Parts: sequence; structure tokens; C-alpha cells
Amino acid sequence: MYLDVHKNVENKMKKTVKAFNEELKTIRAGRANPSLLDKIMVNYYGAATPLNQIANISVPEARQLLISPWDANSLTEIEKAIQKSDLGLNPSSDGKTIRLIIPQLTEETRRDMIKTLGKIAEASKVAIRNERRNGNDELKKLNKNSELSDDELVKSEDKVQELTDTYIKEIDRLAKEKESELMEV
Repeated sequence: MYLDVHKNVENKMKKTVKAFNEELKTIRAGRANPSLLDKIMVNYYGAATPLNQIANISVPEARQLLISPWDANSLTEIEKAIQKSDLGLNPSSDGKTIRLIIPQLTEETRRDMIKTLGKIAEASKVAIRNERRNGNDELKKLNKNSELSDDELVKSEDKVQELTDTYIKEIDRLAKEKESELMEV
């Protein structure tokens, strides 16, 4: 019974780390990366469609993204969607493709992005700690209902704490990697 609690807690913690990792992809470092555009939705014939589903996105140079829409009629809508996004990128179109030049990050921009990174990391750690609390609450209920002995409760809570420590270390590791990437010149 308590093994189900551990599996449930671990699955939720894994999802939190995965969501954190996806969020990191949207933080712009100084180089081009197609995943930077993952959250951009384009008005494509009246439906909000992810950009990567209506165009090919490639990286011809280290600081440039090339967007080649499969339907030339969607070019202006793609440009609008990029301009409305909070990426701070200015698209330039030649009528068939859109080029995005990724500007060099200033020291101030880097520091702001690292602050944002820290906030996102802390929010993810809080989510993991909440899962720990929920798991421990479940275990205490099982103990109260005599489905789990006091010794098993202590061991189970220790296991939940181990999981918590593991996934918080993973968040820290990912955040540190991204911070190093942001500080590259």
C-alpha cells in the first residue's frame, strides 16, 4: 500500500522536474535554439497552432534561426506571433522565410535572466516539497487506519525524503547548467 504512495510521489516529482526542464528551454541564452520558439502559437486559419507544426525551424548559424513555413500564406501570421511573444526578437522576412537574429546578451539581461531562472527553480522546488508533504500525509492516514505500522511509517517517510532530496538536487543541477549557459560570452 505504501509503495503506491512512493510511486505516486516519485511520478509527480518527475513531472515537476520535466516541467522545469521544459521551462528552461524557453529562457533565451545567447545562441539560437529552435526550442526557443516552442511556446509560440500562430493564428493559422482561425486556430491557435504551435509554430513548429506549421513551419520548419533550423539553425543555419550560431545566432540565427530560420523559419520556413510550409504554407506561404502563414508568413505574416508567424511574424505577428513572434513580435507579440516576450522573446524580444525582431523577425525579418524575405517573402518565403523568416530570419531571427539572436542578439548578444548584455550583462544586465543575463543577470535578469538568472534572477528569473532562480524564481522558476524555487517554484519547482516548492512543488516538490508540496509533493513530499502530500505523500507524508497519505502515509500518516495509512498509519492512522492501521494499514501501516509506526516503524513502516518512519521508513516510508524517510524514503519520501530521499526522493525529495534527489529531485531537488536534479532541479539545482539543471538550474546550474542553464546559469552557466547564460553566463557564456
